[in-house]
Amino acid sequence: MKKTGMAKSDAKKLMGKMSAPNSAGFGNGETVTLDRREQRKRDQALGLVPFAVKLNSGLVLQLQALAKERQLDLNEVVADVLAKGLAA
Repeated sequence: MKKTGMAKSDAKKLMGKMSAPNSAGFGNGETVTLDRREQRKRDQALGLVPFAVKLNSGLVLQLQALAKERQLDLNEVVADVLAKGLAA
């Protein structure tokens, strides 16, 4: 793709983000949600790998409560609990 084509593509993405339903805070310092491709690239750069598991609903509620208590992301809490459990 030529440089001008890439610039047009980037402009279309930007315009799409501005007209998105949740874009009330666009441009005023609020966080912008990433699309799936950008999020996947960011996760790969951090060395994160998607890992789906099926858990008992009671266990999930405990993890969610722990995440809320610690004011952390659920992914961070699960990683911490797994790391501690595997180290023991």
